[in-house]
Amino acid sequence: MDLYTTLPEAIEAARETFLSDYPDSDSDPNITQFSLQKYVMQDGDYRWQAEFFGEDTTEEGECLPMLFDEAAQAVWDGDVDPQELQQEWLDENTLHEWDDGEFQLTPPTDTEEGLRAAEEWTDDDTESERW
Repeated sequence: MDLYTTLPEAIEAARETFLSDYPDSDSDPNITQFSLQKYVMQDGDYRWQAEFFGEDTTEEGECLPMLFDEAAQAVWDGDVDPQELQQEWLDENTLHEWDDGEFQLTPPTDTEEGLRAAEEWTDDDTESERW
């Protein structure tokens, strides 16, 4: 799994990976799906991973499917601003690193650190939590 510090880097790497995985595709392949994943590392830094799939792709990726058909092709063609993609990303889909290379949507609750983190994440916006 290759992670990148910026979304444009992740998109460019996904293009290169697609072309290397499918060398028979022409220079302008028919992209049918764009998938994306955002990660929060233990040190608090963000990382991105992106994937492209064509009509002949049969494998499943590591990222969440985000755009299909014309919208996915637009990302491939560079017609979509990466900032727009970042704004459309749903924070609840972000994966958080808890052990080296292990990611989860929510903190683990089988350790004291995980329980404290889970308590911090469950903010029900009560009056006492606002102070």
